[in-house]
Formats: sequence, structure tokens, C-alpha cells
Amino acid sequence: METWQIVLIVAVVLVLLALLALALMKRGRVAKARREAQHREQARDNLQEAQIRAARADKEQALAEEQAAAARREMAEVQERAALTEQEARERAARADEDRSAAEKLRSEAQRLAPGLTPDGQHPQHGTTDGGATRR
Repeated sequence: METWQIVLIVAVVLVLLALLALALMKRGRVAKARREAQHREQARDNLQEAQIRAARADKEQALAEEQAAAARREMAEVQERAALTEQEARERAARADEDRSAAEKLRSEAQRLAPGLTPDGQHPQHGTTDGGATRR
């Protein structure tokens, strides 16, 4: 084989190696661009999912706060009704005490005015033990 043929073969091999290197570099750039595009798409999906979840969390938080407020409102209403009922019971007990005191005063006055008079308005029978006939 002659020298020029060897040089030509070496040159062709070098050109082929250079073309192969260029093709591999281009392929690497394409693969890198594809990976970056996938990463951007994944990032976009993640951002969208984050927005959806944040909106859902805000909605749930608002519902929870509304539910807690309703519970506090109901508790306040129950406490108010209980306080009113207790106040009515105290007033009723006070009226009962007043009535009891008035009744005692009236009994005392009745005993002072007519000693020995019974609550049914009869005078007790002196000296009889059989009870006798009574009017009803």
C-alpha cells in the first residue's frame, strides 16, 4: 500500500471519528434539551398541583374556621339559655320564699286574731274525742 493511500485512510478515519463525535455531541445536546423540557414540564405540573392543593387547603381552613365559629356561637347560645333559666329559677325560688314568708305572717296574724282556729276555718271541739260530725 502506498503512503498516500495510508494518509487517505487515516484522513477518512479521522473525518469519520470527527463526524461521529459531532453526532454524539448533538445527540447529547438533544437528550439534554429533552431532559430539561421534561424537567420544565414536571416543574409546571408541580406548580399547578401546588396551587390546587393550596386552594383546597385554604377552602378547608375557611370551612374549619366557620365550623368552629358556629360551635362557639351555639355554645354561647346554650350558655345564655342556661343563664336565663338559672335566673328564672332563682326568681321563682325568691317568689316562693316571699310567698312562704307572707303565708307565715298571715298564719301568725290569724293565730293572734283567733287562737286555736284550724286551717279549714273550724274551731277545735273542746272535750270531744270521737271527732263528731263535720261539714264538708
